[in-house]
Amino acid sequence: MSINDIFKESWLSISGNKVRSFLTILGIIIGVMAVVIMMSVGDAVQKQVTGQFAALGTNTIMIRAGASQTSGVRTMSGMNTLTIQDAEALGQLPDVEYITPIRSTSGTLIFGNRNWGASALASYPTYQQIQNIEMEHGTFFDMSAVRNASTHVVVGPTVAKELELGDNPVGQVIRMNGVPLVVIGVTREKGGAGFSNTDDMIFLPITTLQKRIQNSRFPNSVPQIVLRLNANADNALAVEQITQLLRERHRLRDTDRDDFQITDMKQVMETMNTVTGFLRMLLMAIASVSLLVGSIGIMNMMLVSVAERTREIGIRKAIGARESHITIQFLSESVLISFMGSMLGFILGVVLSQTLLPKVMDMAVPLNIWSVFLSIGVAGVVGIASGVMPARKAAKLNPIDALRYE
Repeated sequence: MSINDIFKESWLSISGNKVRSFLTILGIIIGVMAVVIMMSVGDAVQKQVTGQFAALGTNTIMIRAGASQTSGVRTMSGMNTLTIQDAEALGQLPDVEYITPIRSTSGTLIFGNRNWGASALASYPTYQQIQNIEMEHGTFFDMSAVRNASTHVVVGPTVAKELELGDNPVGQVIRMNGVPLVVIGVTREKGGAGFSNTDDMIFLPITTLQKRIQNSRFPNSVPQIVLRLNANADNALAVEQITQLLRERHRLRDTDRDDFQITDMKQVMETMNTVTGFLRMLLMAIASVSLLVGSIGIMNMMLVSVAERTREIGIRKAIGARESHITIQFLSESVLISFMGSMLGFILGVVLSQTLLPKVMDMAVPLNIWSVFLSIGVAGVVGIASGVMPARKAAKLNPIDALRYE
């Protein structure tokens, strides 16, 4: 028999019991569809997380102030343990390209009869380079504004829209906590990055926030310092240098713990990639259970088919059919069922992952090219694995006993 004849007979056998064949194929459809969707979900989550941390920059290091500790005893203080002078000193390290102290607050912004609650981030102008902030209108503030505590402010596009500042808000005056601030620029729309949305923020000199808006008792203390390293810098070595310098400046003894916390975004991103990788494997494992159930369904159907066609097998063997012919016939039926289920499952998985998932997850869902190879592989592996035992059972039947079977 030719391959064409084998598959024609396989199709006649499968179509002979449409309901049973459909239910068996449905198990493979659901299994492959689940795998394709889960792969897409895993890729989408990993891409989203990686994109957020990449926006912060893998060569970015964040230093947060912590409670000071002396001789193992934690002492709480109203002052932050980091200062503007610490930031200036860290800026002299050889691998540091940009650095800025940061202080943030939130409040209500007022313009005319409009008001909007937003976050205010106070820093040096180098924050623009560290976070890759682009300008839509105007400019970012400069160091002279920091030295003079100028009432200059840069607003995000969401703030400009909600306050109805007009097409070009440069020159408009908004108020925060009763303090008038002159808009000198509007940032380009960027969206959320990490744990904040720069579109819904205002940016102003750190001295302006400390001296004019907050009236801080400790104008030199800051809760956070952010720096960006040179492109070829060694992050681990830079973290060691930062730690050593800050401990020396804070006069910490060997027995004292650090009174600051350092977050290396490169290390965080690597950790998140590992976590999302495990998440993808978990999703794949869950979806693979459906494939296992589908393969068991194929095996069950083929075993029933062998029992129903015992006399047919006896007749075939009596007129000269070899065991290999019988084996190939039943294996081809199993592979054909698996192939049809895999292809339909792949098509449904792609359609759902590209139409429904983006709406549900509110993010772009990539199509994983490996799902194509997976579908083809599943069609062969599941079909053969599920059909081997029934095919061998059919091939080993004694033709005399098979002919007597009722």
